[in-house]
Amino acid sequence: MRQMTCIVCPAGCRITVDKINEKYVFSGNKCARGWEFAQAELVSPVRSLTTTVRTAFHDMPVLPVRTNREVSKEKITEIIRALSKVTVTERTGIGETVIANILETGCDIIATGDMLKGNL
Repeated sequence: MRQMTCIVCPAGCRITVDKINEKYVFSGNKCARGWEFAQAELVSPVRSLTTTVRTAFHDMPVLPVRTNREVSKEKITEIIRALSKVTVTERTGIGETVIANILETGCDIIATGDMLKGNL
């Protein structure tokens, strides 16, 4: 038996997964999206990443960024390590790509703030 909390909607259902006769049986989800989440979580869990990267600007020493899509949960730590070595040297606006295809995941790291753009 495995328990997980669904993160698809604010309800946060506690889903229980049992393996019976080589099949997974889900309970506790209040909607189909919870069932889909639990299935995906068992096979290939993915997450979005929100963090900051350093900048070369004294008026804004860090820039908030996020992934533009979900990435494999296995890659999150590796992506964070790669981002810890990044320093943004150009003024960047919200939604602009900071790093394209990080670690060849097909995922871009994008700025979530345009605070640097207006501080010329």
